[in-house]
Amino acid sequence: MPNNKTESRLIKAAGAVAWRPGPDGEPEILLVHRKRYDDWSLPKGKVEPGEPLPVTAAREVLEEGGARLALGRRLISVRYNVGGRPKRVHYWAAQVTSMDDHAVPNSEVDLIAWLPAPHAVGRVSYAHDHGVLADFARLPARTVPLILLRHAKAVGKSDWKRGDASRPLDDSGHADAKSLADLLACFGPSPRLISSTAVRCVETLRPFAELSGAQVRAEPSLYIHHQSSGTSRADSIPFMTALIREAIESGEPTVLCAHRENIPDLQATALAALGVDPAADDDGPFSRETRKEWDTPLHTGGFWVLNLEPAPSQPAAARARSADAPSAESSPATRPSADQIPAAVPPAPAWWRRLFGGDRGRNRPAAAGEVSEVGEVSGTADAAEAAADAAGASAEPDSGPRDARLLPAVLISADRYDLSEP
Repeated sequence: MPNNKTESRLIKAAGAVAWRPGPDGEPEILLVHRKRYDDWSLPKGKVEPGEPLPVTAAREVLEEGGARLALGRRLISVRYNVGGRPKRVHYWAAQVTSMDDHAVPNSEVDLIAWLPAPHAVGRVSYAHDHGVLADFARLPARTVPLILLRHAKAVGKSDWKRGDASRPLDDSGHADAKSLADLLACFGPSPRLISSTAVRCVETLRPFAELSGAQVRAEPSLYIHHQSSGTSRADSIPFMTALIREAIESGEPTVLCAHRENIPDLQATALAALGVDPAADDDGPFSRETRKEWDTPLHTGGFWVLNLEPAPSQPAAARARSADAPSAESSPATRPSADQIPAAVPPAPAWWRRLFGGDRGRNRPAAAGEVSEVGEVSGTADAAEAAADAAGASAEPDSGPRDARLLPAVLISADRYDLSEP
């Protein structure tokens, strides 16, 4: 009998397009330079045994580039061979929340670079990074997660003689709740936690609450009432709608922990609040594969991340001009020797200009890099301006319904996660 061992030989890895706002509000992307290979790439690394892929991505970016992250939407994954074995790297868009200034240089990375997206694609050494950067650039970078979580595995109904609301997690459920704490922290280090009043839901969020320092808010409307109680699921819909709208309007990462029976109600309520019809939105966040997954019940401990773009209170450029934070160029730096300074940032390749803004910015000067105390290379304000021009009209909000929308956010993507995901 044939034995296909391709998957067992597969090297699994994860990384991120880690970004921070540049001087003009446009994203600057973190690249890392490995002295051993003399290459520039997106930070990434191999999965450790039993480690969820998002945790790998967050850990590797911290270890290689010193950046702590809040993961956003999934990006495309890439495949290539290493030493005769297939390797697959999963990527996320990820906003940098803070930096460890002592992380670089390290045993793998001697320099990091912050570059506008069009210039980052010209700096990376490998073609497979181009597609990841293009996928990052086609949608807004900054998103806020709304997470719909099914509780972890509970003691079976037949084994529990007391009331359903007091039914706790079983041993495997407690172990999964601990794993969920690390996994959920990748998406929102300081979230709002809202739970059904059922003990199994509160216990699912407890390890994450202890890790993040957040309080778990118990909401009766998220509990499944049985027919004997005289309360139907329909009675909870208005309260769920209010919870969803509150979460969206807060503009903060939010986790709602509920049950298999009412997670579909939360899904439908969230889409209704966001004005999304998954059956008709072929060009939006719901691909055919996403629609199929959307209608498939979550496993225990599984969750959906709805990545929302908050409605801007003012244009990005105006926000940048009003900010008083110093730019990267104002930071103290130790001037290295000439052979340590990377070459000037190359212009965006022609295919990138065609895809994200035509030929505008072609004649703008490329920015030279400057290396700081931790080996950081930062593009100048001219580079950021060139990046904004290179993005062209595709980066501007549509003039019309989107600018005039009354909704507090727009759904950018919906990503499903399971603890059993390989």
